[in-house]
Amino acid sequence: MRLNKRSIVDLPLQGKRVFIRVDYNVPLDKQGHVTDDTRIRASLPTIRYAIERGAKVILASHLGRPAGKAEARYSLKPTAVRLTELLGKDVIIAHECVGPKVEQLVTEMRDGDVLMLENLRFHPGEEKNDPSFAQQLAKLADIYVNDAFGTAHRAHASTEGITRFVPVAVAGLLMQAELEHLGRLLENPDRPCLAILGGAKVSDKIGLILHLLPKLNHVLIGGGMAYTFLVAQGIGVGNSLVEEDKVGAARDILAEAQSLGVTIHLPEDHVIAQRLEATSPTQVVPRDGISAGWMGVDIGPQTIDRFTRAIDEAKTIVWNGPMGVFEIAPFAKGTKAVALAVASAQAIAIVGGGDSVAAVNQAGVAERITHISTGGGAFLELLEGQELPGVAALMDKPGTGA
Repeated sequence: MRLNKRSIVDLPLQGKRVFIRVDYNVPLDKQGHVTDDTRIRASLPTIRYAIERGAKVILASHLGRPAGKAEARYSLKPTAVRLTELLGKDVIIAHECVGPKVEQLVTEMRDGDVLMLENLRFHPGEEKNDPSFAQQLAKLADIYVNDAFGTAHRAHASTEGITRFVPVAVAGLLMQAELEHLGRLLENPDRPCLAILGGAKVSDKIGLILHLLPKLNHVLIGGGMAYTFLVAQGIGVGNSLVEEDKVGAARDILAEAQSLGVTIHLPEDHVIAQRLEATSPTQVVPRDGISAGWMGVDIGPQTIDRFTRAIDEAKTIVWNGPMGVFEIAPFAKGTKAVALAVASAQAIAIVGGGDSVAAVNQAGVAERITHISTGGGAFLELLEGQELPGVAALMDKPGTGA
């Protein structure tokens, strides 16, 4: 899949109906207020770019899982209210996402106006990628812009189907940044190139590790997945989380890394506990020191020191997954230490995944990270080498075709 796509900056926008697929799948409280506007803020550069160049901006998104019918609790109206506040400009909210009334609203738009369609998933055709629904969306657009990297791994009507019926389909500024940073990592990273991988399961990361290994010099492995690798080396891990059916895969990854000259760093010591509770007593033990009845819940101080030194020497870093049971405060020290180290490194640093992003935010260092990915599944699938339908459907830059 080619990642060098045409973007909104390559097009004249004055007077054009610019349909921007955004990702406003944001959390709402019981009163219907947006409780985390990160995704809305991430879309602002593209929206402002289009407004400032005289476009008529039509925004489309999903929110939640309303199963193809309208549900008031999944209305996008609260996001329109928040966007109005952030833009300092009225955002018109449509009561539907397609149909004659929506088409009339678009016809009445003036240059620089912003219209938000109602939740795309109120229509069953969205997730089914129904061509007739995609065609109805396309009727609203002169130019299609995908700025929703977090949904790019789904072949839905608003991410893939619509591109078959519009004359121009390009990336937004957020999508462009995702593709540029991840494309550089996959194609020509500055070296040493280092991946930091954590989280609970090896099974979630096998494809990613195998695809990235030839691009890497070092891999730091923490979190629950580290214990499956330690078992693959014949090391006892007590009651720590182990995917027994993935021990063979872990052993194969270790062998493949060795054949490629890639150094895999596993924890040298652990913080252990008997229960996954904040009040549970803890100990720090060496690599092979986890007794029966105890489980690893975080990387230990020696491992933090070693991981920090490896991070400090890297020129390209990609991080996905926490180093311990991050959601329990006493077990979050390793993850926070890694966040600080990544932010301090003189490197191109890419962070993706909910807990990793939360760690850099909680550590107050998000602004020091080169790129924080807005995609969860899309981030992982791209790094695994999979084709993302929402990206593949966009127009390649001239000179990058086959």
